[in-house]
Amino acid sequence: MLKAVLPLLALLLVTCAAPRQPASAPAPETLRSESSSRAHHAVPAPSHKPAIPALEAPPPGELSGPDSLKRLDFRGGEPQVPIGLMQGRREVRFSPKGRMRLRFGGEAERMLEAPAGSMWTVRVTDGTPAELSARIQLEELPFADKEGLAEMQARWQARGVAVRAHVLGALYGIAGKVIDNRRYLLLLDEELTPKQATERQAELLRQFGVRTTLFEEVRAPARAILELRDEAGNVAGLAQDNLFVETLDGAGFDVRQVEHDVGYDNHGFEDRSFRGTLQLSVDRHGTLAVVNVVKLEELLKGLVPSEIYARAHPEALKAQAVTARGEVLAKVGIKHLADPYLLCSEQHCAVYRGRTGEAASTSAAVEATRGQGLFSSDGKLVDSVYSAMCGGHTEDNDVVWGGPPNPSLRGRPDLIGPAEGLPTPASLAEYLQAELPAACRLSTFARAGKYRWEKRFTVEQVNALTAHLAVGPVHALSLGERGVSGRARTLTVAGEKGVTQVRGELNIRRLFGMLNSAMALVEEERDGEGHLTGWRFRGGGWGHGVGMCQTGAIGRAEAGQRYQDILRFYFNGAEVASIY
Repeated sequence: MLKAVLPLLALLLVTCAAPRQPASAPAPETLRSESSSRAHHAVPAPSHKPAIPALEAPPPGELSGPDSLKRLDFRGGEPQVPIGLMQGRREVRFSPKGRMRLRFGGEAERMLEAPAGSMWTVRVTDGTPAELSARIQLEELPFADKEGLAEMQARWQARGVAVRAHVLGALYGIAGKVIDNRRYLLLLDEELTPKQATERQAELLRQFGVRTTLFEEVRAPARAILELRDEAGNVAGLAQDNLFVETLDGAGFDVRQVEHDVGYDNHGFEDRSFRGTLQLSVDRHGTLAVVNVVKLEELLKGLVPSEIYARAHPEALKAQAVTARGEVLAKVGIKHLADPYLLCSEQHCAVYRGRTGEAASTSAAVEATRGQGLFSSDGKLVDSVYSAMCGGHTEDNDVVWGGPPNPSLRGRPDLIGPAEGLPTPASLAEYLQAELPAACRLSTFARAGKYRWEKRFTVEQVNALTAHLAVGPVHALSLGERGVSGRARTLTVAGEKGVTQVRGELNIRRLFGMLNSAMALVEEERDGEGHLTGWRFRGGGWGHGVGMCQTGAIGRAEAGQRYQDILRFYFNGAEVASIY
């Protein structure tokens, strides 16, 4: 394929040699090209270099992070963020809403211009997946806890296990504000295949009773040739691994058939419109990823209405805008280390639909809080996470996700009014039955079936859902290790062939087809003769419960609280301040 098209490229593309630069800042070039009946005129490429966040080098002997070209771009003070729109595609179609300039990746930069409304297709050929390895993550510690890191290293070494430290996250500045989300990971000093890593995890569990997670690394990057075709089907050029596309007036792009809600019931495809620029890159599978590089404020306009009701009280919308801004910045360098973007546009990071998802009310909230984030008393940016409905009490971050406790993410009663004399989650059965002045119950957007709920399973259903646990027919279920909100982080499953434990709030919920939350009790149900017929889960809340309760924030706004007060409550005294 490549050899057949190269003669055509020699006619289509006139290129000049230029010094190799990072993919996020293509080298200046000019190109003259003809494709189909559309003329593409030679233009000079802008000469610039993006500001790159300053990362503190790991101490000697520590692992370096995965090699990546993805960067936050700070030109103008407002960061531009690479957001993954979709991956795993063989072909993608897009159309510029203004005059387009496209750059081809590779050793020599080539450029093509095209008019607004033209339709383009990018296809993957000769794709080779990335070669991945895995290390087992034993511990996670705050970056300031050097003493704790040394203690953990000594403990594992005393067990005869070789370990090494890795710094995850980034240290960077925006308009004089320092953002630091670094933390230490203690990793097993063995480079393993994914299969070997799973076997080693089971061995560590048997030996030391510890549950571990996997940390992926890219040993060899994915490679592919990207083929660009115009709307008549003519090949306009080939690129190695990356294509970079912008509109000269910033009008953005329409992207056809964007895949969304992967793994959820409402999974589907939708034509969507996006601001900013596009980067089409080979992903870890050797297929195509579509990345939208967009200013943070524009990103939020397409993100906030997907996260909260656009009809909600304006102060709640402002609170959501600030939390979403902080959560994006707090996740830089933490997620998707083996992918060609910083964050995805799905529930795993934050739902983002681009211009297609924007609403006037939420855009106004983004503008009213432009550049604002939440900072703790020690001046650190808060990882301002949120969930739909806390059920009357928020939860500690370490209960839900493990890792070190975050002082800004401490669970507390979410009540409007005094709490004296009211039941607490320590007596969960009584708590779930009480009439509480919870902010998320009093909100006009409250959903009774989410604030308190029940879900029943027959014996046959539970046996099917737990078959992979290999304990045989189940005769007992027990939730335990509860946090301050009553959310469980362990589920003990006893069957005829043995007993096992499911750990993690999300793992418990997923096992039973995504329970609303882990703030729940599980009770046996028996027939008149005493035979086990199934189990009933009774619970409260919708989501993990850490940080801001979105329905509760609406209730607090309706009760007259300003967004600064709402955020101060949910994030343990954190204050709103301008980042840029």
